[in-house]
Amino acid sequence: MEHIYQYAWIIPFIPLTVPLLIGAGLLLFPKTTKNLRRMWAFPSILLLSIVMIFAIKLSIQQINSSSMYQSVWSWTITNDFSLEFGYLVDPLTSIMSLLITTVGILVLIYSDNYMSHDQGYLRFFAYLSFFNTSMLGLVTSSNLIQIYFFWELVGMCSYLLIGFWFTRPVAANACQKAFVTNRVGDFGLLLGILGLYWLTGSFEFRDLFEIFNTLIYNNEVYFFVGTVCTFLLFAGAVAKSAQFPLHVWLPDAMEGPTPISALIHAATMVAAGIFLVARLFPLLIVNPAILHLIALIGIITVILGATLALAQKDIKRSLAYSTMSQLGYMMLALGMGSYRAALFHLITHAYSKALLFLGSGSIIHSMEAIVGYSPDKSQNLVFMGGLKKHVPITKTAFLLGTLSLSGIPPLACFWSKDEILNDTWLYSPTFAIIAWATAGLTAFYMFRIYLLTFEGHLNVHFQNYNGKKSSSFYSISLWGQDGMKPLNKNFLLLTLLPIKNTESFFKNPHENRKEIMQSFLFINNWDNKKIALYPHESGNTMLFPLLVLILFTLFIGFLGIPFNQSGIDLDILSKWLIPPVNLLQQKLNSQKFFDWSEFVRNATLSVSIAYFGIVIASFLYKPVYSSLQNFALINCFAKRHQNRIFSDKIQNVIYDWSHHRGYIDSFYTIYIIRSLRGLSELVNFFDRRVIDGIPNGLGVASFFVGEGLKYVGGGRISSYLFFYIFYASIFLLIYYFYFTNMNFTDQ
Repeated sequence: MEHIYQYAWIIPFIPLTVPLLIGAGLLLFPKTTKNLRRMWAFPSILLLSIVMIFAIKLSIQQINSSSMYQSVWSWTITNDFSLEFGYLVDPLTSIMSLLITTVGILVLIYSDNYMSHDQGYLRFFAYLSFFNTSMLGLVTSSNLIQIYFFWELVGMCSYLLIGFWFTRPVAANACQKAFVTNRVGDFGLLLGILGLYWLTGSFEFRDLFEIFNTLIYNNEVYFFVGTVCTFLLFAGAVAKSAQFPLHVWLPDAMEGPTPISALIHAATMVAAGIFLVARLFPLLIVNPAILHLIALIGIITVILGATLALAQKDIKRSLAYSTMSQLGYMMLALGMGSYRAALFHLITHAYSKALLFLGSGSIIHSMEAIVGYSPDKSQNLVFMGGLKKHVPITKTAFLLGTLSLSGIPPLACFWSKDEILNDTWLYSPTFAIIAWATAGLTAFYMFRIYLLTFEGHLNVHFQNYNGKKSSSFYSISLWGQDGMKPLNKNFLLLTLLPIKNTESFFKNPHENRKEIMQSFLFINNWDNKKIALYPHESGNTMLFPLLVLILFTLFIGFLGIPFNQSGIDLDILSKWLIPPVNLLQQKLNSQKFFDWSEFVRNATLSVSIAYFGIVIASFLYKPVYSSLQNFALINCFAKRHQNRIFSDKIQNVIYDWSHHRGYIDSFYTIYIIRSLRGLSELVNFFDRRVIDGIPNGLGVASFFVGEGLKYVGGGRISSYLFFYIFYASIFLLIYYFYFTNMNFTDQ
């Protein structure tokens, strides 16, 4: 066995050094640690880079040998119970470790600039490093107990990071919603772990799979019991990977800082659920009913996420629903038995979605230059437009990410999504039609985001800008030294804009655009000061991760091409990820040469629907979206001012469905939350009035009896004798009549 495997246990603990040192520094030397806060980005990046090098070496070893290494240590041993801790290195571990570290490093570099002027800078990097530690511990775990331990740590870190700006009520509510929703799935996961231990007597994956499969094949366990246990395990993945119906936390998680959104959606939180199903794949494959349920939930999530993204105004929320839909594709592939395609899409989607989220952070960063810090405006697509002239690098990065997610060749997501779509046709034509249609919807809503953000003219309501840097919600603005400079006279000048007819301005914003621009040019040159009143490109440390992710988006998909020609095998991914069981790809893997004609036929269908979605989005938004935005800006996105190409009825249905999140949150609020509150109030009433009321009532009754009896005792012996003889006579009479009647009955 290779020497490197013996030290793989250290992988999760290397990034843990940063939060420990930050905590010790804040405890022992708080002032110095805060003054030198920017220095902590370097060790965070350095230590995670060491882990990445380690993961690369492990991956190379896995590609060459496809071996598995496991090492365990006994922790608790009794006659009836034993618990061990250890680490497992296999192809799935190596590929997840590489994914976590590469995306994590880029997010750390990006965050150094993005969070540089936030007072929570140290806290942010401590949380971020602990998040990476938890996820690395999860993917290297050798048994279900360790999985559950790190699973909960991942949930805790997501709670802390989603609610990072906890002074904002909406962020505090979002982190609580994510925490509570995931507890539902985690409770199911815990029950499933205990159920499997009751059946097999082991937590270790290797023993667990072998014993459970033997029990199923030999009919030594009730099939229903095994099905329930595996379903409960899957419930944990449903919550973590935002699958229907436990997906409601994911859009609200966008209240956290944008780098966290990128990390959650690319390589940590939501990837944990896909990883768990992939890790337990040998356990699930023996139960076709569970696999079909996984595929069914996956296809529902695919179409639900796509439809909910159609009319979102928040750029990050739109991308969140996109993530939900793509996770549905991965879960669908696992349910169909297409192990390789699911993990291939996990890889390609991770880099493309990280590119899109970090690109959206750059857009938000630039929008703050003209609207001031306001999440309702800097993240709102209605206030954007024409940014391609001001942020060309971000525009290029976002366009490539959009094309990749839309499934346009030769970008990364095309190869993985096309493979899933092809396998879907083999599995179920109904599922295939839904998945194929959703591919068109994906291209539509992604290009809707792109067109509303970068094309046309700038659609900002300038009178809302106040030139202030601070915010009641954020301690310090996110702007660096090259950002917006404060100007004390901005507000006065903006209120004196030479608009001759205010009423005409609000009715015809396009006709007054030139007049507004001239006024702002005057403000821009006030006292010969350089003031950024237009969007501008982000700093180099924010652009560098975008450029690296562009390379991944362009070339990572080629690793999974099943190309074998003239004895040259370029399908690196199949060497890397050897699935335990692959139901649908045996025919493909058995082919000696890659069939280009079949590939072109299959790809033509998926690419055609993607281009159709792009054409529809361009037709709907590019010619008329500027008017749409200005109407929405002035009239608060009123329905009567939306695009008139569709009928009002169809518009309203689509808008209401997306705006109200498919009414699923409302359903939970009305039928679950209110019902639970009503039940809690009923139980509380029963507890206070009945359970506590009985002893309290006896106590009160005893008090009144005692109060009454004290007046009977006057100290006179004759009175005591009278009452004694009176009660004794009553007792004797009752006794006499009772026994007399009983004797008469016996005769």
